[in-house]
Amino acid sequence: MSTSATTPSTTLLIQCCYVLFVVVAVVGADFTSEMNLTWGGDRAKITQNGGLLQLSLDRASGSGFQSKQQYLFGKIDMQIKLVPGFQWTGHPFRVFRNSEGLGVPYPKSQPMRLYSSLWCADDWATRGGLVKTDWTHAPFTASYRAFKADACVYTNGRSSCSSSKATWWNQALDSNAVKKLKWVQQNYMIYNYCSDGKRFPGGFPPECALKM
Repeated sequence: MSTSATTPSTTLLIQCCYVLFVVVAVVGADFTSEMNLTWGGDRAKITQNGGLLQLSLDRASGSGFQSKQQYLFGKIDMQIKLVPGFQWTGHPFRVFRNSEGLGVPYPKSQPMRLYSSLWCADDWATRGGLVKTDWTHAPFTASYRAFKADACVYTNGRSSCSSSKATWWNQALDSNAVKKLKWVQQNYMIYNYCSDGKRFPGGFPPECALKM
């Protein structure tokens, strides 16, 4: 994963351009055969013979894409170049453990697609909406390339993987990975849905009470 260098003039100006990554799995040789550009018109584009996908955001609209296939389990590596000065939200840095025994639903049997979008949420995501977008720096662009994956395609109610892959959804981080995750959270996390009372006025989701 790579990011652009941050410049002082844009550090606080682009934080509101919230990028949501729900990364599940992608299988294939290029973005053209595996992804649908779902919204944003020409702000979403695939170039370099399918090797590069870019999303852009301007004052009029953001953009997004999703995988053509659904997947049940998988592992993916992909290089993501963020908007210069952008800071990650809490979603990519949170471990969602299987706590079904405590009544917390877990998506171990729910097929999902990969969704990614670039959009502005400066009404809530940036210090509660205090930091606003400076549109003089638009358009803002994020790039995706070089993905590799090992994944189970889910079609017609069945997974392409054998039962030997059934434990993928119950894997855990080792101690070294846990330390790295905590370091990223302490140094880069600026949003955590489990502390967003405005989003959950009726009470936080049950997993927020658990040690993650």
